[in-house]
Amino acid sequence: MPELPEVETIARGLAKRVTGDVIESVWLGQKKEPLKSPAAEIASVLEHSRIVEVRRMGKHIVFDLNDGLKVVGAPSLARGRKSKPRLEEPTPSPSRPAQWIVHLGMTGRLQVCDPQTEVAKHTHAILKLSSGRELRFVDPRRFGRLSVAAAAGFYASGVEPLEVDLDRFVGLFHGRKTPIKSALLNQKLLRGVGNIYADESLFRAGIRPRRRASSITHDQLRKLHQSIQEVLNEAIALGGSSVSDYVNAEGEEGFFQLQHRVYGREGEPCLVCKTLIKRVVIAGRSSHYCPKCQK
Repeated sequence: MPELPEVETIARGLAKRVTGDVIESVWLGQKKEPLKSPAAEIASVLEHSRIVEVRRMGKHIVFDLNDGLKVVGAPSLARGRKSKPRLEEPTPSPSRPAQWIVHLGMTGRLQVCDPQTEVAKHTHAILKLSSGRELRFVDPRRFGRLSVAAAAGFYASGVEPLEVDLDRFVGLFHGRKTPIKSALLNQKLLRGVGNIYADESLFRAGIRPRRRASSITHDQLRKLHQSIQEVLNEAIALGGSSVSDYVNAEGEEGFFQLQHRVYGREGEPCLVCKTLIKRVVIAGRSSHYCPKCQK
């Protein structure tokens, strides 16, 4: 599943390529699973809307929209009926602000394509843009979700790990008896952190994933707070981790997987002490750690 760095990378890439573009038409596939909002509502909100901004919120990509095309059809006094509507040039308008929210799920991709590009299997949405390009949502496993909301109507629970200060971060885990790895994956606490970056952050902080959150000292939480922000920023700078089928908005893979110190390295020597990396399952999720470096 794309985690915070991958979603941030995709959102930044899309922002560069489609901000200011107008959605001329929308095609939605027949599969119901990806549609969190009704198909007719999604099409109605998106068509003729201008993309004002693209940003990440947790693991969601949020497109902020407003009216891109204005229909003019004033009544004709001479004939007593409305004249034929005509479309003016796209002009920003705050009259109908809205949001398109995309969750990529396990295998979802958002890519900007030329119309001549072959439509990939498992394509569930195609947005035709005024620039002549298409924005396509592809998701083989159909765990991704597409929805729309009124402006500023969408909110992701949890705090932003790249913005949370130390005091609030420490407070998130105070008194919690769950393993620290499970707490880090709890999107109601921190939004966007997933399996890869929880493992990598715990390694850098020297904390075993099974440790109860309540048993971790203030100094260790300070190190973990710093490690999470360092790992996430480094991963964003390298375009995320391509460990399965993740690619960015341009169809390119990330490179942070080359920097993984524990994730996916079960049975390989620790890059610090040469002890073999171990893997355990915590609440149904794989966790990788060094038995010597992490306490």
